[in-house]
Amino acid sequence: RLQESRERLSVFSKLCYAVGGAPYQITGCALGFFLQIYLLDVAQVDAFYASIILFVGRVWDAITDPMVGFFISKTSWTRFGRLMPWIIFSTPFAIISYFLIWFVPDISTGQVMWYLVFYCAFQTLVTCFHVPYSALTMFISREQSERDSATAYRMTVEVLGSVLGTAIQGQIVGKVDTPCIESSFFLGLTNSSVAMEELNTTHDSESLTDTRNAYMIAAGVIGGLYILCALILVLGVREKRESSELQSDEPVSFLQGLKLVMNHGPYIKLIAGFLFTSLAFMLLEGNFALFCTYTLGFRNEFQNILLAIMLSATLTIPFWQWFLTHLGKKTAVYVGISSAIPFLIVVVVVDSNLFVTYVVAVAAGISVAAAFLLPWSMLPDVIDDFKLQHPSSHGHEAIFFSFYVFFTKFTAGVSLGISTLSLDFAGYQTRGCTQPDQVNFTLKMLVSAVPVGLILLSLLLFKLYPIDEEKRRKNKKALQDLR
Repeated sequence: RLQESRERLSVFSKLCYAVGGAPYQITGCALGFFLQIYLLDVAQVDAFYASIILFVGRVWDAITDPMVGFFISKTSWTRFGRLMPWIIFSTPFAIISYFLIWFVPDISTGQVMWYLVFYCAFQTLVTCFHVPYSALTMFISREQSERDSATAYRMTVEVLGSVLGTAIQGQIVGKVDTPCIESSFFLGLTNSSVAMEELNTTHDSESLTDTRNAYMIAAGVIGGLYILCALILVLGVREKRESSELQSDEPVSFLQGLKLVMNHGPYIKLIAGFLFTSLAFMLLEGNFALFCTYTLGFRNEFQNILLAIMLSATLTIPFWQWFLTHLGKKTAVYVGISSAIPFLIVVVVVDSNLFVTYVVAVAAGISVAAAFLLPWSMLPDVIDDFKLQHPSSHGHEAIFFSFYVFFTKFTAGVSLGISTLSLDFAGYQTRGCTQPDQVNFTLKMLVSAVPVGLILLSLLLFKLYPIDEEKRRKNKKALQDLR
């Protein structure tokens, strides 16, 4: 009991730890929801090149996770810890590169390279923040219940960060009327390229300039929040070493650790299940702004619909924490993630109706909360199971977290690149006020049919995940005895 009391974290420490996860979600949500429509309609990048930027950026983001995990495993402990220095030194450079993503350079050539370079640079730097932050879960307490509680705090704040990212980006940008061009079909013109060229030369460019300025203002506000959250994390959380690591300061073998981690069955099964869940929600996230704008026709409301989803998710995080504590994490997976399926179907089957869309958004947010909370709540259980099977091997937490993120990001990059390319093949018109029927059909597939199929596949894979509540209790007792 005395040992458990020493391991208990104060509410202040949990809040400071939780706030540290907000920058990743704030910037990630702003990029996830708005970067595609920004590249297509504001920066006016061709859909084919936009797909390359999104694909390469996401894949590079995935590659950087194991790279950073490798270098963290080689990092020696300092008086600030082993993980905190990465967070401290990456923050200022991440903010600069994030701002430049939302800047439209006044250059005739090289615009695609501009966005590709700074998008990849930001993904690298934010990975240098997020991988050590994620691994920090294992170094704030040795008590499973305290880590679960801290994870619940973290997920609540991270979803709140997603709300902030959606609200700041959406409300600032949404107040500016982004100019669009009427389709040549409705103008009775037969030569689409000529019509677009004539309309572009005569269209008032001031509205587009205002829209670009709005994106930069939003980037500045988000950058300020990034700094604030990083400071709270660094000043309010103390990184603790495992007692087994106090005996030696020798860096662990990354390749040996990687081999052990990848041979751990529960880890692979957990990755497989959440891989397809993440794909489903990332496809929805990446295409939802376009879907609301063109397919549903809510050009001036999509930012509020996104906000409704994220607010609903934030408010239901405590419910899912209670649910997984009392009914088990696997049960929470089945109930929470599958609850999104009927709403994803309704939003494309029912005729465009703003009230119905808001109802669906609020209901879908409940499932989004489960998708946020459960992966990060279950991963520490897998690491505990690994420690019991390999008691003499330590220091692999960064490998677990970095490769977990790597697989989800890599496949998300492939899927988002393919989805943007699909819009190009369907005939997406840059800055069009409306889109061809093929584009609207493609958007319906990308936000409904494909995510539903991926969720169903993930639920089947979770049947193979072996760590249930009984197994968790046995592991907890065994770890306490070992310590």
